[in-house]
Order: sequence, then structure tokens, then C-alpha cells
Amino acid sequence: MANQNQKQGASASHLPEHGPIDEKGREILLSVKNVDITFGKGENAVHAVKNASFDIYKGETFSLVGESGSGKTTIGRAVIRVNPCAAGEIQYKGVRISGKIPHSLDREVIRNIQMVFQDPAASLNERATVDYIVSEGLYNFHLYENEADRVRKVENIIEEVGLLKEHLTRYPHEFSGGQRQRIGLARAMVMEPELVVADEPISALDVSIRAQVLNLMKKFQEEKDVTYLFIAHDLSVVRFISDRIGVIYKGNIVEVAEAEELFDFPLHPYTHSLISAIPIPDPQLEKNKVLYTYDPSIHDYSVDGPELVNIGHDHYVYGNKKEIEEYKRIREKGETLQPIRILKPGEEAPKEEKDGSLTSADDQFLKAPVHDTGSKLYVFLSFCLPIIALIVAQIFKHKQYYRNYHACKKGAIAGLITLAVIIVIFLLFLGLAII
Repeated sequence: MANQNQKQGASASHLPEHGPIDEKGREILLSVKNVDITFGKGENAVHAVKNASFDIYKGETFSLVGESGSGKTTIGRAVIRVNPCAAGEIQYKGVRISGKIPHSLDREVIRNIQMVFQDPAASLNERATVDYIVSEGLYNFHLYENEADRVRKVENIIEEVGLLKEHLTRYPHEFSGGQRQRIGLARAMVMEPELVVADEPISALDVSIRAQVLNLMKKFQEEKDVTYLFIAHDLSVVRFISDRIGVIYKGNIVEVAEAEELFDFPLHPYTHSLISAIPIPDPQLEKNKVLYTYDPSIHDYSVDGPELVNIGHDHYVYGNKKEIEEYKRIREKGETLQPIRILKPGEEAPKEEKDGSLTSADDQFLKAPVHDTGSKLYVFLSFCLPIIALIVAQIFKHKQYYRNYHACKKGAIAGLITLAVIIVIFLLFLGLAII
């Protein structure tokens, strides 16, 4: 039945009232299916997201967690149809909303999915008053009966986020960071969306303000039945606001589970490393904490490729068959894992954990000379002076400036070939002139 709905949804021009229901009776509001997102073309293409899949159920907070550059925001922007999908699809209530869709469906998606941005200063129009900023969506979709109704809606939402009616006539630069983020939240919530993509909404705020904004978001969820896709890099924050958590590493979803399940059984090594990096308030304990650093070279995917597999308990982990079997064995033991380890007085960290702080790639990078950039300037100069460049290239090679060596060699070869072609053409013309 769900597959039938999805087939029908591929050509739908409007959203249904409810999304498909899974085997546990939960309504699937958003479904990301095998999504690839690529920037650039050819050799310069960057695969920001690779085969990402997860579902978000109505009324829950699903957090997407990972380090900077892992692809979190890229997925969030794909959900609101800003980033196109190179492969796979995104479904909302069983209807495909990625790619080319009818104009009527596009407007419904904009109306139902709103976004709260990371930087509250950059996301607000500095030349517009707060009243216009909050009202813009109401104007575009005419979500009010008359002017009095619009004013009432704007005043109500601005008070709900903790600001005053007097603030409506002011401009964004007159507010603090926390107040700006409240304006951004009001702009999203006045549209009465079903799904809000919150892209690190508290990372730019003071610690004391973060709790206020999170409590405000939780209040809206309880009162308006809002669903959140919460994007963050700090697991310590999302643990207490999330129903389920997805962990992403370099574009791959490596683990998805309920919040407590993930913290009790962080099976993937990258999840382990994220949890071990959570700061401990006690400075002495933090000093004695063993920091686990994830090294992707521990995986061997040359023969058996990895995939995201449900190992039971609604817990998905990314790995090959051998790794999945090991994850299942650890999970079925039912013993809570302890990713954060505190050294006892006088105890030293194991040698493998000390040495594991740097990957082989990191070690090679640190050993490389600082000025070994392989700049295009070396290529150009070598092209102009190929004979001298070959001598300089050998000096660079001897000093282990390998990027500069290859740049000089590349430019010199191109210069010599060009010079040879010019000489041949000159000799041909000279021969013709003599004849």
C-alpha cells in the first residue's frame, strides 16, 4: 500500500492530508531515499552527500549530527529544495518533492516546510522592519483575512517567541544575537509549518541563551505539533531534545537510532569519537579523559562494500557484512557501552590510543613542508623558462617539496613541447622560403 502511494505521489500536484504509515503505526512525514548531492562537474565534482537514507516521523525531533563539512546543511537545504539531488529522491507525505515538480506542489512545500538558519544576522534583511520580515510569508501566501488579522497573527507570534509588540517597528541590527534568532523562529512559525529544518539554530548564541531558544522550540512542538529536522554538531545538546539521531560522516549516514539507544550503544567508531569529544564540566575529569579519534582507515571496503543496515531495536549502522555481524553481536549482549573513559590517577592511556590521535594521512600532511603548495605560478614560470625549471624541479624534489616539483615538471614539459613545435614550424617555413 505504501509503495502504491509513493507511485501515485511521483506525479501528484498536491500534498495529501497524511503521509504513509510504517509497520509500527508511525506517520512518515519526510523520507530521504538514497540521496546523492554533488557540486561541480567532471574531475572537480565534490560528492557532498552519498546514498543518504532516513525517515522523519510526524511530531518528532530528528537530529542530524556530524562535524563541519559532513553534509548536514547540504541535506537540510535539499529538503527545502535549494540543493538539487544528483540521485535518489526526497518524499514529503509520500509525495516526491525533489527534482522538477508542479508549481502548485512547490508552493505547498514552501508553505509546509520552513527553515531556521544558523546565522541570525545574515538570514534577516537588514533593510526591513521586523514586522515585514515576519509578515513576508503571510503576504506571499495571503494567509490572512484582512490587515487586522495579519497584525494580530504577527503580534501573537512575536509575543510567543518572547519579544514585544514595540519591537515590530525596529530593524534587525537593533537586536542581540538571541533576539535575532527569535525573530527568525517567529518568521518560520507564523506560517504554521508541519516541518521545520533548524540548521544549527543555537551554535551562534551564548550558552545562557541556547537553553531559552531550545525550550521555545520545544514549546512550539508541543502546542503546534511541529516536526523538527535539527542539524547540529554537538551531541551533548541533541541528546536531550531529540527523539532520534542520525550521525553523518563525509556525506555518509553511519548510524541512526533513538537518542538513548545511540548513547547507550554507540556502535560505529565515528559515533564513539563524537561522544568521547563531549566536554565534561569537571576540569579534572576532562583532563584525565581519553579522547578517541576516528580513523576511517580501520575499515576495509575493498571487497565487501558497506551499507546502512537495521541491526534490531530500530538501530541502523553503516558497515560491511563482517562489521554488521560484529555490531549485532555487541548489541545483543545488551551491555551498555562506555565511549567516555576517564584515566585513574597514575594510569596512562594505552599506546594504541595515544598513537591513534593522528591518522596516517594527517601525519603525512604535517610532515609536508609549509610552502609546498604546487602553485600555478610555478607552472607558468616553468612554461616560460623550461630549462631552468627542470633544474629547480630537481632541487624541489631533493628537498621533498613534491607538489612544487610536480608543478615545475608539468610546466617545463609543456614549455619544451611548445618550444619544439615552434622550432619545427619555423624550420618548415624556412625550408619553404629557400625552395
